[in-house]
Amino acid sequence: MFMAMTAFAPRLIAWQAAHGRHGLPWQASRDPYRIWLSEVMLQQTQVATVTPYYIRFLARFPDVAALAAAPLEDVMALWSGLGYYARARNLHRAARQVMEKHGGRFPAARAELAELPGIGRSTAAAIAAFANQERAAILDGNVKRVLCRVFGIEGPPGEKATETRLWALAESLLPDDGKDIGAYIQAQMDLGATLCTRGHPQCAACPLADECVARREGRVAELPTPRPRKILPRRRQRFAVLMLDDKVLLERRPPVGLWGGLLGLLEIPPDVGIARWAERFGLDCGQPELLPALTHTFTHFILELESWRIPLRAFPRMLAEPTHEWLALDRIESAALPTAVRKILTALAGTVMQKV
Repeated sequence: MFMAMTAFAPRLIAWQAAHGRHGLPWQASRDPYRIWLSEVMLQQTQVATVTPYYIRFLARFPDVAALAAAPLEDVMALWSGLGYYARARNLHRAARQVMEKHGGRFPAARAELAELPGIGRSTAAAIAAFANQERAAILDGNVKRVLCRVFGIEGPPGEKATETRLWALAESLLPDDGKDIGAYIQAQMDLGATLCTRGHPQCAACPLADECVARREGRVAELPTPRPRKILPRRRQRFAVLMLDDKVLLERRPPVGLWGGLLGLLEIPPDVGIARWAERFGLDCGQPELLPALTHTFTHFILELESWRIPLRAFPRMLAEPTHEWLALDRIESAALPTAVRKILTALAGTVMQKV
């Protein structure tokens, strides 16, 4: 039915040597810290987006000790715009755990790696393979897509039964020689990211095309089996953009929850009028201005943001809380802001500059 299992890994390794991605900033290192950082950043994020973040992150935190010693606010600021912010919080927690439990030596063994926050089975295997040549299978989104198409595996990959089957298959396909494991793991990632893509696969260039079940049966667009589409619920929130001269008042959000650990705009309860909310805090302000609406899509819901610019005439002492921070509009790019808030303030900064 298919090529011998023993031929799968050699084909991919040979293809990767000739056509895979080489020269990425994290590929030259066997340092588990640097590999860990790249693997976490690459979760649900493309290489082109990750690369500049990775370079800046390493310049600021060259080793696990530097990352562990840094305030979480600094970590979040460098991560701002990369999304999925729980990854950044887990990075910081994991770094501190490495310092406390491993004496500052970043582990390279899969079992130890899997105990760190934010590192699952597949990520632990990838780090161990690249850093320590440990023979272990991975099963990220790219690998799932390749295996489902090549072997004709049906069922949504995220479902328990399908995932169990895919893990067993991934384990059976591992090369026998541990010294090839890094090239094999990289080949799987590269094939799924560059050829066996979700929307426009380049089957003619694939080293597995002749044996691919999905290609042979004309089912490339059907596999992997998509998860039944859900209608995302919508949430609406109102925010106050409190301005004093060229500064905006922000608040540090709680460490967990929406935009945890980032700087956000102050929220206005849905059942309170804008003027009444301002009066409640004794704000000396001008006429509130409704800013253009913004919709931001998250994994599990859609957020509709209603933002009101409220120009202040004086410093609002009633809002002088430890979690509050004034941000100059010319510092928007370097601040730890969620993407949606950054969009609001960037547009506002452009309007302010036009009036100067």
